[in-house]
Formats: sequence, structure tokens, C-alpha cells
Amino acid sequence: MTIGAPREVTTPHRQIPLEIPQGVAPTEFFNSPCNLRHLARENGLLRTPEGFLLYRKAIGHSNLFDTSIIYDTSQKVLDPMGRPVRRDQLSRGENLVFSRMTKVVMDFMLEKYPDPEKHLVFCGEASLDATWPLNKSGVPSIRMIHNHFMVFENSLLASSPHAAEDNPNLTDSGHNGLFLDYLSDVYRRFLGVMEFEVLRPIQPEKCKLAITGYPQGLPSWEVVGGAASLSRGQFWKEYDMVLKGFLDFYRALFALVAAEDNRIPADAAFPDQIEDILLFSDQFHQAARMLRLQVLEDPLFANQIRWKPAYKQLLYRDDAGRLIVTISQNSVGNAITELLGIVVKRVVDEQAYAEVEGALVENLLELRNRLVRYNLGTPIAAPSWPHGRFVAPAKDF
Repeated sequence: MTIGAPREVTTPHRQIPLEIPQGVAPTEFFNSPCNLRHLARENGLLRTPEGFLLYRKAIGHSNLFDTSIIYDTSQKVLDPMGRPVRRDQLSRGENLVFSRMTKVVMDFMLEKYPDPEKHLVFCGEASLDATWPLNKSGVPSIRMIHNHFMVFENSLLASSPHAAEDNPNLTDSGHNGLFLDYLSDVYRRFLGVMEFEVLRPIQPEKCKLAITGYPQGLPSWEVVGGAASLSRGQFWKEYDMVLKGFLDFYRALFALVAAEDNRIPADAAFPDQIEDILLFSDQFHQAARMLRLQVLEDPLFANQIRWKPAYKQLLYRDDAGRLIVTISQNSVGNAITELLGIVVKRVVDEQAYAEVEGALVENLLELRNRLVRYNLGTPIAAPSWPHGRFVAPAKDF
């Protein structure tokens, strides 16, 4: 068996019983308050007083375990570009709830799937900025904070075909190559000088997944103490610091690209690092110049640029059983699976999905019960679980 190559996994789902109005692009409709209300009504599992919604991914990535938490502001903030999209835009109380919910779901997955040789367990945020066109491919939650939780069987990944090397979600339309080929060293050095107690820097080569060979060239940290450390507020403080460091790096780079602006923002989290490591780096300025010249000459490439911070931040279990944190830019693909070398091809197959739906839903309901016990929300009755138990829909195949 050839290992160390990105994989394309085929995942069946049921046809969504919702028609997209004529003249509306699919993603424009997916981001509409109408569709998001439908999402909660048909697939909602639990909602907190703050507005966090746990739901079943109707068109999922993994049919073993797949769920998301979004900060669902769609019914009160109708402008999709006015909705919070990052953790740093949450209040302290909202961030605490979001972190606690993330911890509970991660704990649940690690308990349910304890063997790293059998299962890949991970979660991550995939945030897109306000310059992301509404008619670009994406998911309903791209206009608000969302965390995606998944488990894949390693045997399924190993038996799946290799993904195309030029798959746009893996290459990020050349942006990933830019980071990997020209910015990897300075990016890792910029984030590597942060002082942590729970997160310990680890060489990316040591925490790659053997099956896919990913992640590639990204700063990575091992969670000292493993799953037990997720119960410490210090871990979540440091998890947020990783995001703040990334935001500083991204803004500094694209300020140079956009306007050759090398000023340090007044609200930068790490102003000294920006000046010492980035603005005095020839490599950093070379990459910014390359991007700027390409934007000036190539309208297609220019349209792909995300001028405001867009990122994927992951917490995953590697082959050795360690919990690893990593973060990357998000230029095209918004699925966190792609950062681990997994491209998901989702297909309509009612019968195949029906064979796995019961076990998937029962897992999610068990998780929901745990969140309720910990005072993290109240249950939602959906058509497939009206009374807290799975009810199979009528067969039409």
C-alpha cells in the first residue's frame, strides 16, 4: 500500500428536501436566514442561551461521526457580513461557552474512539473573511463562527484513492504553495517564539499523518498532558494566542501586498514580533512582492485573494496519539479535512446513507445528553429524533 498521499473519500448523503430558488446561487441560498432556520429545524440537536447551535451535518464529511457548532446569529443579524466569524469577536462569556462545548465534544470523541491506529479524531474552525464572495463554494456556516468535529476510520482513508495533486482545495489556488515554498520558515519562526505552558512546539514532520502525509510545513504544537489539559483554562488561552498570532501575521503580510504598508497595527497582539521577525525578513518582503505583482497582472488570482484574515485552526490526534494544534491560511477550500490531506467527495445516495444514519444519529444524541448534563444547552426536537431517539425517514428508494 502506498502511503503519504492525500486521499479522496466518497461520502453518501440524502437529497436535501429544499429547493434553491431560481436565479440564486447555491451558496447564496445556503447563507440565507431562510436556509439557516431550516438547518436548525431539520438537523438541530441543541441550542444554548447564547445562540450556539449544535447540529447534524446533513451533507457531511464523515458518516461515522460528524457534527458542528455554530454561533447562529442568522435570525437577528440579517447582514451575513455582519456576523461574527472568529473567536476573537466573541465576548469573554461567549468564548468560555464555545470553548467548553468544544472540550466536551473532543472528550466524547476521544473516549468513543480511543485507538489512534484505528481512527483519526479532530476538530477545527474554518473561518472566512468578509471579502469572500457569496457565490463561491462553501457551507451554510461560513458567515459565522463554526467548529466542525469529525472522526474517520483509518482503514477507509488507507483504502481511498489518491486525491488529484492539483485539487484546488489542497493547493489553495497556489496560496498553499506560496506559504509552503516561501513563507514556511518565517511563519513558523513568528509563531514559534510565543511562550506557552500547555502547548509545546513540535516539528511538523513528526506529527504528519502517515496515510496522507499532511499537514505540510505548518507550525505545530503538542498539547502537553493530552486530553486532560483540555479541562484547563490555560490551554484555551493559549489556543486563542495561536489564533491571535496568526491574525497578526496575516494582516502584516496582506498590508504589504495591498498597499506596501509596513506599519504595525495599534491593536496587534504581538507588535514586537511583527517588527523583529516579519518586517526585517527579506523572505517576508519577497513573498509579499510576488503576491502583489501577481494580483496586478492576473485578475483571476486577484479575485481569489482574501484581504482580511481567513484561517483553518485544527486540534487533531496524530498517529502517536498526541493531540496537536496547527493553523493555516484559508484561501479556497473551507473544509478543515483538507489541512489533513483529506478531500471529501459528497454524493447523493439515499440507500447508502440510510445504512449508517441510525448509528450516526445515536452517537450525536448521546453527545447531546452529555452537553445537557453539563448545562451547555437545551435539546431540539428534529424530525429524525422527535423524542430523543432516532426515527428513520420513510424509504423512497
